Amino acid sequence: MRVLHLGKYYPPAPGGIEAHVRTLARAQAGRGHEVSVLCVQHADGRGRPVGARPLAVTRSSTDDDGPVLVRRLGRVAHLARLDITPGLRGELVRRTRSTDIVHLHVPNPLMLLACASLPPGPDLVITHHSDAVKQKRLAALLSPFEDRVYGRARVVFSDSPGYADGSPRLEAHSRKVSVLPLGIDLEPYLNPSAEVPRQASMIRQSHPGPLWLMVGRLVYYKGHSVALEALARVPGTLLVVGTGPLDVELRHAARTLGVADRVRWLGHQTDDFVAAAYHAATALWFPSVARSEGFGLAQVEAMASGCPVINTAIPGSGVPWVSLHGVSGLTVPVEDPAALAEAARHLSENATLRASLAEGARARAVSEFDHSLMASRWDLAVGA
Repeated sequence: MRVLHLGKYYPPAPGGIEAHVRTLARAQAGRGHEVSVLCVQHADGRGRPVGARPLAVTRSSTDDDGPVLVRRLGRVAHLARLDITPGLRGELVRRTRSTDIVHLHVPNPLMLLACASLPPGPDLVITHHSDAVKQKRLAALLSPFEDRVYGRARVVFSDSPGYADGSPRLEAHSRKVSVLPLGIDLEPYLNPSAEVPRQASMIRQSHPGPLWLMVGRLVYYKGHSVALEALARVPGTLLVVGTGPLDVELRHAARTLGVADRVRWLGHQTDDFVAAAYHAATALWFPSVARSEGFGLAQVEAMASGCPVINTAIPGSGVPWVSLHGVSGLTVPVEDPAALAEAARHLSENATLRASLAEGARARAVSEFDHSLMASRWDLAVGA
């Protein structure tokens, strides 16, 4: 089949949805589909991300990501969380004429609005990655357009059963909803290159243990502030991989809590380093605090590496479903640093428990979250 994915951006642009679109597109191509992606160009002519700078301009480009054709449309401005992209509708109309299935990934206001303006055409499927949690005003403005687009969709995917049960938007279209768990290429984590264990050993030797790890952007819903409070109650070092707008605020919080000397702010790291960190860590801390965190692919990476996960029981989110309590890690209440610290202490002091959870984590990753399995589930859901 000819499949067109509509993403906000595409790697090397960072982000969980961006990584998912790439993984799914490449896995579908591996199953014989003709796959392309339409998105916005995220970087300037020197390859530097322009972010939300209002007047930053980017140029259109077309490139091949292996078997996947990627068309990145240039923008002329960024206003009210929207990239202003002349010619988007015309490009979309042209491409849908030679497409069997259009796959829209949301949240993505720009592509949502473009789809709402399209005449009837190929089948539409949607992956609803998350609801609008903080952007209430924007959500209200987009609601009529969402009703139109979701009403036309053949299938609406949710990343997990937990999120489907807790989303008003998905509830309104429940007869169309199908669960498509996110998947990744597990091989680099299950069977890493020889460099990964060497680097993991260096990480363990460089930092006093136990080693606690967080991987993700420094944004409010990731729960870094909860982790810092928990660290004040347990021994060890917290390795923080990621960048984001809360960098300065979180460093100040670490100093205030007296744990600054036990936190390593590692910023952006290579895939090999992150894999090594999973293999070195006692556990991945995943103390997210809001439904903006709908899934958490870092949990899958950790699980495939044999690293137990301590996550949170976010109501209506897929986070506690991805890593199950007592199977691949431990689950604690939301915004409860004492409970996070107690779970961490329990893991670090009970080698038998940690080994059991590490084994369970690998098994769950293989049984539920492999990228090839995700692509085959997609085929079944859409009748490909």
